[in-house]
Amino acid sequence: MFISKRATVRGYLSHGCYVFGSSYIGNGTFIDTNVVVGYPSRSKLIKARFESQHVLEILDDLSNGARIGDKCIVRCGTIIYEDVNIGNYVETGHNVLIRSGSRIGNNCVVGTGTQLDGSVKIGNNVRVESMVYLPHLTEIGDNVFLGPGVRVTNDLYPPSRKLLGVRVEDDASIGCGAILLAGITIGKGAVVAAGAVVTRDVPPNVVVKGIPARLHASKDEYLKKKSDYETKGSCHGI
Repeated sequence: MFISKRATVRGYLSHGCYVFGSSYIGNGTFIDTNVVVGYPSRSKLIKARFESQHVLEILDDLSNGARIGDKCIVRCGTIIYEDVNIGNYVETGHNVLIRSGSRIGNNCVVGTGTQLDGSVKIGNNVRVESMVYLPHLTEIGDNVFLGPGVRVTNDLYPPSRKLLGVRVEDDASIGCGAILLAGITIGKGAVVAAGAVVTRDVPPNVVVKGIPARLHASKDEYLKKKSDYETKGSCHGI
């Protein structure tokens, strides 16, 4: 266990966690065992001169720290890099990776095994299920759902020197295992069906499905089927 002298801790820390730099942990927040908060960025690690007996102190000196708001739950195995800002009432599953520059709003869930692999912006009231991959420059709006195993990309000609972020606007829903290609926008309230491969922008309030994803239905039709399913037990999908 290591807690930086520069850190401000108002929550609860389990034995075996590491808090580096001028990190802030808010009131009522629970940090589980084997969690790292404020891990230094790659550029700093490459330049660092380590001495085996002082490794933790060196990591601490390198780190700017991270900020975690009030009433959060950060579960075992989560690694939060420096310069990350997490709002209030956020939960992570186990073994979540959140890299430098990422921002997460209030009332969010980030599921087990999910990676925010670069500077990623997530709004409020977002649910990210397990094993989701969000690369550098991804932007997620408010009230968005990302199903298990969703994959977002940021490079149309990998590996290239030009990265393009994906934007998912407010109230959108992305089904299990969908793939979103670099540079596209998923419009407000849109629905992407499970397993779809989205290669172009999706307009607001429509449903797309398939490989490549194409227009399938309106949002109103989707909501009608959803209501029928919930009230009558229909098993027909979108």
